[in-house]
Amino acid sequence: MGRGERRTRDNFLVPGDRCGHSDIDFIVWVAARGDDVVVVDTGFSPQAGRRRGRELELGPGQAVELLGFRRSDVRAVVLSHLHFDHAGNLGDFPDARIVVQGAEMAYVTGSAMRHRRLNHFYEPDDVAELIRLLFAGRVDVVDGHHEVLPGIQVELIGGHTRGSQAVAVDTARGRVVLAADSIHFAENLHDANPFPAMVDVEGVLDGFATIGRLADSPDHVIPGHDPKLFEQYPLLDADTSARIAVLHEPPRAPTQEDTQ
Repeated sequence: MGRGERRTRDNFLVPGDRCGHSDIDFIVWVAARGDDVVVVDTGFSPQAGRRRGRELELGPGQAVELLGFRRSDVRAVVLSHLHFDHAGNLGDFPDARIVVQGAEMAYVTGSAMRHRRLNHFYEPDDVAELIRLLFAGRVDVVDGHHEVLPGIQVELIGGHTRGSQAVAVDTARGRVVLAADSIHFAENLHDANPFPAMVDVEGVLDGFATIGRLADSPDHVIPGHDPKLFEQYPLLDADTSARIAVLHEPPRAPTQEDTQ
């Protein structure tokens, strides 16, 4: 996980009169069913981070261990899509199966990648590693809806990339949807104003509706890059530098400071 800064207006297709700068977080998620663990997205590799001016605060393998699991407990790694900040560090989980949409595999290995405007989001080494794992028989290339484990399902969304997928997780508080980059910030969804990095505007807007149907409520939708998550949800251990939000518990009630 890591954090960067962007101009606020750059987070919206229609920026309006937004000004200033906003933090953008790079997040991985960990879901567990008993001793079986599923990791959703794996962040960017340290090498890619250095090239792109990003710092990795906590790797996915470290996050799993901080939660009390072993890396070998990870049954599956779901890649929401293959952009550099979501598909690095696959070596952290050498025993896991990788779940990716067929539309994404076709996209990143097809003719679209001849365009720099599209391919700069990807790390060729990450794509090559995924193909190597495919040849090794460790990649589940799925088409649309797929159950990873009981209570953990993926759904093809598209829009942001051709094969972007969201992950629905049944929790004690209801069905939570990890939207990843289908919804970067909560405000993108609230205002129906997409983050401008996309291949299909219609697909993004349709994806908002699909995610809304999958989730039990708007409070059950988890955006992919929103730093406010770490303010809205309880932290696993507020006394450590590792920021781990507990998403299977309800968001905390807003305080007076939040509303000012």
